[in-house]
Amino acid sequence: MSTQLSTPVNRQSVEALSHSKGEPAWLEALRAKGAELAETLEWPKPEKIRIDRWNLTALGNYKQEDAIASVDELPESVRELLGNASAGLLVQRNSSNILKQLSPELQAKGVIFTDLETAAREHSDLVEKHLFQAVAQDENKLIALHSALWNGGIFLYVPKNVEVELPLQALMYNDDSTATFAPHVLLIADNHSRVTYVDNVTTAYTEAGQPLAKQMVVEVFVKPGAHVRYATIHNMADNIIDLTIRRAVVENDARVEWIVGDLNDGHVLSDTQSILRGKGSSSDAKAITVGRNAQQMSLTTGAVHIGRSSESNMVTRAVMKDKATAIINGITKIEKGATKANGVQTEKVLMLSPKARGDANPILLIDEDDVKAGHAASVGQVNVEQVYYLMSRGITKKNAERLIIHGFLAPVVSEIPIEAVREQLQHLLERKLEG
Repeated sequence: MSTQLSTPVNRQSVEALSHSKGEPAWLEALRAKGAELAETLEWPKPEKIRIDRWNLTALGNYKQEDAIASVDELPESVRELLGNASAGLLVQRNSSNILKQLSPELQAKGVIFTDLETAAREHSDLVEKHLFQAVAQDENKLIALHSALWNGGIFLYVPKNVEVELPLQALMYNDDSTATFAPHVLLIADNHSRVTYVDNVTTAYTEAGQPLAKQMVVEVFVKPGAHVRYATIHNMADNIIDLTIRRAVVENDARVEWIVGDLNDGHVLSDTQSILRGKGSSSDAKAITVGRNAQQMSLTTGAVHIGRSSESNMVTRAVMKDKATAIINGITKIEKGATKANGVQTEKVLMLSPKARGDANPILLIDEDDVKAGHAASVGQVNVEQVYYLMSRGITKKNAERLIIHGFLAPVVSEIPIEAVREQLQHLLERKLEG
């Protein structure tokens, strides 16, 4: 099945696609509204980067892929990204899900782990209540378009008091640059539950593809007392523009942890935010990126404190080489009434080329007096004294610089919760740094 979805997207085309997939009426109406909103809203306007000059309308066509029976049918380059996925695994290829696995033990506990399109039909009340509630459909043109076009996607629901001990994994890959690639992740952790979720977003081309704008939106709802750990690695080819928005709504005494690896070769818009709505809620976000060639990247990490005694910590590490540009924003917003809140952020950029550009912008927006907030930001080159010290111990200059760079990135790399994924991230770092 192939349905044209090139811009301009209109109400009739998305309604027809939704109807052909047997989606519920409320979802068809939501998609139609998104198409209408996209006609009037503007693109996001991140600081110092004109993303409206990117090829944002290269949306491709919706293409239904055939299901597979096991991971053995996946391309080798994709299959090697998987670790032990015994708890659960979802795979999306281009516009649709092709593989679903969930252990019988977790099924018996009421855990739901399936593609979002299926969840919208089979768990309609739960999906309708949360979809586009963390991310507003009318926020900007990008979100509106995504609400009209999203496909495949991930749905994870963990019931009250259930602890999922092993990580659940998702693999989303594009091997056809003419296919729409717009996954949506909806994760709901009910009261006092606990879960670790890891996804890989990648390309698997045998040859270079045509330009494609990949849209991805992540919504995480962390109910009172719950704990969600969300790790993600994006590694897409240079013909892909990666547009990813992540939001978490965190309730009383709940916690969300983000581990983000943006290792794409093309332009990137990455925006990760925790909305600390509940009393005693907390967020920890760690992000890493390496820019090379003529990449342009807008990377934002944020925390909005609404609940009293809420806490946030944000750490970003970026390495820039060649002519790459990265604008890195850390935004801590403490609302009126969020007494005893504590927000800390650190952004560090390591420059490996005089032609590269890295801006670190810590931003504190505070509307309450009885709070704590702090920030640190630095942009610099590899420390010459550290290089000389290592060389005095018999290490070559090249290897000394390599060790320093890996030590600089270690605070994020070490947090990846699956060994195979952690090794993949290290491999990607080597490729980008050496390439």
